[in-house]
Amino acid sequence: MQGTLLRIDWLAMMLVYGAALYAVAAVLASLVSVSRAAARERRSFPAPAPVPVSVLKPLCGAEPRLFDNLATFCEQTHPCFELVCGVSRADDSAIAIVHRLQAAYPHCRISLVVDPRVHGTNLKVSNLINLAQWAAHDVFVIADSDIAVEADYLERVCAPLADPLVGVVTCLYRAKGIAGFWSRVGAQFINEWFVPSVRIAHAFGSTRFGFGATLALRRSTLAGIGGFERLRNTLADDYWLAGHVRESNLRTVLSPVVVETDVTERTLAALWDRETRWLRTIRSVNRAGFALLFVTFTLPWMVCGAWLAFALHRASVHPAMSIALVVAAVTGASARVILHAMMGGERRLFGRDLALMPVRDALLLAQWMTGAFGSTVVWRGVRVPVEATDNATDNATTVFRTEPASALEVSDGR
Repeated sequence: MQGTLLRIDWLAMMLVYGAALYAVAAVLASLVSVSRAAARERRSFPAPAPVPVSVLKPLCGAEPRLFDNLATFCEQTHPCFELVCGVSRADDSAIAIVHRLQAAYPHCRISLVVDPRVHGTNLKVSNLINLAQWAAHDVFVIADSDIAVEADYLERVCAPLADPLVGVVTCLYRAKGIAGFWSRVGAQFINEWFVPSVRIAHAFGSTRFGFGATLALRRSTLAGIGGFERLRNTLADDYWLAGHVRESNLRTVLSPVVVETDVTERTLAALWDRETRWLRTIRSVNRAGFALLFVTFTLPWMVCGAWLAFALHRASVHPAMSIALVVAAVTGASARVILHAMMGGERRLFGRDLALMPVRDALLLAQWMTGAFGSTVVWRGVRVPVEATDNATDNATTVFRTEPASALEVSDGR
């Protein structure tokens, strides 16, 4: 019995040490990756001459701050670009936002495509299929509707495409909770868990990613993988777009540009649905990686380490182990606080959101256990299967409902 307990203790200790090590690695990777990316960008100068760009914006509903976010794409220093916005319903509330944008930025080419045709199970990809035929330029930048960018964004993210061996450029994103308590908890999911995990993977040489915050690629590259049609029945369309491009022996580049995104969930239920969807998406594209995510939930393991150190101390056995566990718990918790300070945004919010860390990590652990099960997710009110519903190499367009054969409206506001 004592031998069994000792083996359990050793297993728990290894998990505590692993979680502490991961927390330290997250801090180091976050420090190093930004400086290295900026240095690589500086070495690439003189910058290549900008090429014309079509920014594709699939929209669905008048999200909070939609006008403000879209406006940042209209204020670019890039000399030649267009914004192509699309919705699938003639009564979509985003239409009024685009019309307002067209009036506010008459010098920008801003097109609105209203096209109800549905291609496959992924409605965002369906929207992109309808949008792409109206794009005028040969470089595409696809960016989610809730993204805000700096004025030099297009020039910087498209610059790596001057290298013919680069297939896709993608960006990480910084989140801001704009809807109260639960949205702030959701922002920590992105800033203090997701982003550091990507940077650790990137530090070890991985480029197996692609993020909907930004995907920049050539029209010819997209055509070479079968177009957006190839993604019509996949959940993780951004990941698979970059993945299929890599299959063509072209590289994925993680840009030093970090864009901003809004977290708008006001309730625990809404946040739970969104984050569980993300975790099931991770499970669908990387089962081994998903299974190992438990080591990334820092505070639950640090609490476990402190409890185990106390239990060993009271039993007066293995004093060295007790000390090592205390050191690991303090180190891991300290690294977690440092990560919060680095990634949390404004300094004045550090103290306010510090108390959210235990909630955030405990919630993430519960979501991971839930995300291990289930075959569907809810996206914008539509239930979508986690796994692709047909052969990914089949590029024929599937229309699931009878609609007009062309767009209802294509308007540039002029």
